[in-house]
Amino acid sequence: MAQLPGGADSNAAAPPPPNPQQQRYMQGLRTAGRGVAQIKTGIDRLNRVRGSKDSSQVKVAAKRLTAYCSAARSFIASGRGQMDPVAYDPPTRKPARELTLQLDSLSLSAKECQNAKGLAAQTLSTGLVARLRAYDAALAEFRTAIGLPNK
Repeated sequence: MAQLPGGADSNAAAPPPPNPQQQRYMQGLRTAGRGVAQIKTGIDRLNRVRGSKDSSQVKVAAKRLTAYCSAARSFIASGRGQMDPVAYDPPTRKPARELTLQLDSLSLSAKECQNAKGLAAQTLSTGLVARLRAYDAALAEFRTAIGLPNK
């Protein structure tokens, strides 16, 4: 067996090229991922000021989180509409379906966050963090199933 640069094995099978439905799924995942990044940014900002003694900074960060949730919902909804798990064969279909379910769940949480208008965003951020962890786990499982490395 020949070794390629970086330690890769030359006999290792490369994943087959994606079909058009799979390409559409991946494009939708990229779009939805932008929304997930928005939520993560909002939560990160809120967490940075949460320990602050200045309550006005916390209120501003909570309101920004609701704005990020609003933007995130549109990205997630747009991307999720392109993600049909049937694009993948049965061994990979289950992780693809689980990923879409996690995006649906995250979208609902983002809607609750958006509707809170900053009032309860601090308590909602806890639920968002739990859903983000579930999304990240589903994404890692999906990436493994299609033969991509997890970052």
